[in-house]
Amino acid sequence: MSNKWLLKGISVIGPGVVTAALVFGPSKMTITSKMGADFSMDLLWVIVLAIFFMMIFTNMSARIGLHNQQSLLTLIRNKLGKGPSIFIGLGIFLVATSFQAGNSTGVGIAIGEATGTDARIWIVVFNLAGILLLFFRSFYKMLEKVMLCFVILMLISFVSTVIVVRPDLSAVMSGFVPVIPSGSTGLIVAFIASCFSLVGAFYQSYLVQERRKISDANGAFVSAEMSSIVGIVILGLMSAFVLMCAASVLYPQGVKVNSASEMAMALEPLFGSSASYLFFIGLFGSSFSSLIGNAVLGGAMLGDAIGFKEGLNSNKVKLLIAVVMIFGAMIAVIFGKLPLELIVLAQSVTVFLVPFIGIAIYWIGNSKKIMGEYRNNRFQRVTGLLGIGLVIFLAIINFKALFLS
Repeated sequence: MSNKWLLKGISVIGPGVVTAALVFGPSKMTITSKMGADFSMDLLWVIVLAIFFMMIFTNMSARIGLHNQQSLLTLIRNKLGKGPSIFIGLGIFLVATSFQAGNSTGVGIAIGEATGTDARIWIVVFNLAGILLLFFRSFYKMLEKVMLCFVILMLISFVSTVIVVRPDLSAVMSGFVPVIPSGSTGLIVAFIASCFSLVGAFYQSYLVQERRKISDANGAFVSAEMSSIVGIVILGLMSAFVLMCAASVLYPQGVKVNSASEMAMALEPLFGSSASYLFFIGLFGSSFSSLIGNAVLGGAMLGDAIGFKEGLNSNKVKLLIAVVMIFGAMIAVIFGKLPLELIVLAQSVTVFLVPFIGIAIYWIGNSKKIMGEYRNNRFQRVTGLLGIGLVIFLAIINFKALFLS
C-alpha cells in the first residue's frame, strides 16, 4: 500500500517538479543571491510576483497537455501553419543549447570547489551521466525520479543553510511589501524574466502528456493541476531561501557576489565549512538538474517541430538531447564559461520568442473548440493577459538593452 501511495504521489508532482528543476539553475541562484546581497530582504515580493504568473501559465499549459492528444506545437501547427511551430521549436532549441554551457560550468564548479579538483573533469563526468540516462527504457519515469531527488536535495540544502544563518523574521515579513530600492530595477527585470519562464511553462504540457502515458486515467486532471501548483511553489521556496541566506549573511557586511559559487564560499568565514558545503550541494543539484532538464527541453521541442512523433521515447529525440549536452560540455571545457556571443544569441532569440510563446499558450487555453469545458476561466483570462503584458514589457526592455544601447 505504501508503494502505491508513493507512486501516486510521484505522479501528482512529477511534471511540476521537472519544470521547477529545469527553471531553477545556477543563473537563478546567482540572480537571487545578488538580490539578497545588494538589497537585503526588500525584493522578496518580486519572487511572489514572478511565481504567481508562472503558476498561471504553467497551469494553463498543463490543462492543454492533459485534455489534448496532440502536442502543443502540433496544435499551433494545425491552426497557424508550420512557420510558427518551427519558429518556437527551433527557437527553444537554440536558447537551450546556448545556455547549456552555464549549467555544465555550474556542475563543474560545485564539485570542483568543494573537493579542490579540476572543474573540467566533473563537467565531462556529469554530462556523460546525463547522456547515460537517455538509455533507460522508460526515460521519462527515470527523469522524474532524478529530478525529484535533486529537488529534495536542493530543498534540504537551502532549508538547512537558512536554519544555520537564522534570518530576522521581521525583516523577512517586511520583504513581501513591494518596494523598488534605488538601483534594483535591473535585478528585478532579470529575476522576473528568468523565473517567469514561459519556455518552462510551455514544456509543462509535454511533461503532463508523458506522465499521462504511464498513468491510469482516473484522477489525471487533479494530478495535472496539483503538479503545476506544487512544482512552482517549490521553485518559489528555493528562490526565497537563497535570497534570505544572502540577505542575512552578505548584506550586513556589504559583500557583493557575482556567482552562486561565490555565495557558497562567502558563507564559510562566518559559519564554517559545513555551511559552504551545504550551499555547494544546492548549487550542484540546481546545475545538474538544469543540465538534464534544459537538454531534454531543447531536444524535445526541436524534435516535435521537425515531426518526430514518439516524444521522449524516440531515439531521434534522444540524439537531439545528447547534442545539447555535448555542445554545452564542449563550450564549458574549452572556454571555461559561457561566451558572450552565445549569451547575446540566446537573449536575442528569447526577446522575440517569449511573447509569442505566451500568446500561443493563452490563445490555445482560451479556445473553446480545442479545450471545451476546460478552457481558461475568467480569472485565468484576466491574469493571463496581465502576464502577457508583463513579458511584452520585459521584451521591450531587453530589446532596448540589446540593440539600442
